[in-house]
Amino acid sequence: MPDFLLASWLGTPVWFWGAFLAIVVVLTAFDLGFLHKEDRELGIAESLKLSVFYITVALLFGVWVWFERGETAGMQYFTGFFIEKALSIDNVFVISLIFTYFAIPAKYQYRALLWGIIAVIILRGLMIAGGAALLAEAYWVLYLFAAFLVFTGIKMFFAGDEPMDVGSNPVVLWISRHMRVTPDLHGQKFLVKVQDEKTGKMVRAATPLLLALVVINLADLVFAVDSVPAIFAITTDTFIVYTSNIFAILGLRALYFALAAMIHRFHYLKYALAAILVFIGSKIFVTDFLMDGEKFPAWISLGVTFVLIAAGVLYSLWKTRGHEEADWPAEPEDEPLA
Repeated sequence: MPDFLLASWLGTPVWFWGAFLAIVVVLTAFDLGFLHKEDRELGIAESLKLSVFYITVALLFGVWVWFERGETAGMQYFTGFFIEKALSIDNVFVISLIFTYFAIPAKYQYRALLWGIIAVIILRGLMIAGGAALLAEAYWVLYLFAAFLVFTGIKMFFAGDEPMDVGSNPVVLWISRHMRVTPDLHGQKFLVKVQDEKTGKMVRAATPLLLALVVINLADLVFAVDSVPAIFAITTDTFIVYTSNIFAILGLRALYFALAAMIHRFHYLKYALAAILVFIGSKIFVTDFLMDGEKFPAWISLGVTFVLIAAGVLYSLWKTRGHEEADWPAEPEDEPLA
């Protein structure tokens, strides 16, 4: 193997990064260029099959990391992957609201999500690089991340189910004021040329699909404020942080079409996520101040994360059995932990 591939970049050999990026590029190209060359609606059965495929690839990558980088790195990867995957279920609900608001047909949603994922890969990379740089210069920033996670978890636990007001989003309002926006869709196009009513000239205008894509990416940045500190609280290894995040997000567009139809069945998962954020944030203080800096066992973090997510999913499915989306949420007296 050439020497430059064995060189270390951000604490990991270059060939590790190359293998990861090659998998991402191949999956994205195969998805867009072969599976979905034409715009069409993705059925629930196909969505589930694709989701299983993406999750299998992500898990196999984690097994590879386990054997190549060691048991601790493998456990940290799986912990980060499961946390990001669970947090993305909330993201599915928000994406569904955005597509509904802009009246985007299902056959155009998949391609919009794909371009959104590509943007997320870049934006998450910038956020993670920034976080890694901060931690390298000032370790105490990790305590801020930890405190933020604990605060966010407690706030999530007691927060209500306020729906997102897409129409009042500042970016949507700004684009609407400063750029022409067509009232109708133009297929899968984000920008089109329309005739100016005053001058008669052809001018460029945004379509509702572009607005939806912009708002989806902004929503992901908001979610990243939780997920990025969460994975940094597990490990400061940039390779583990980035790959676990991206592999969890890659399959989101496939999983979306299966979950969007039954998102109400995961109503109580947020309590499990809240508990995970509090646990992950708290363990930083426990490790540094009560364990004299001794490393917190990776298997405990992975075990607690997996058990809480499984409990949240199973309790949600049991509690919402027999409910249709229109019937949910349930009456106040049926709220949990009352």
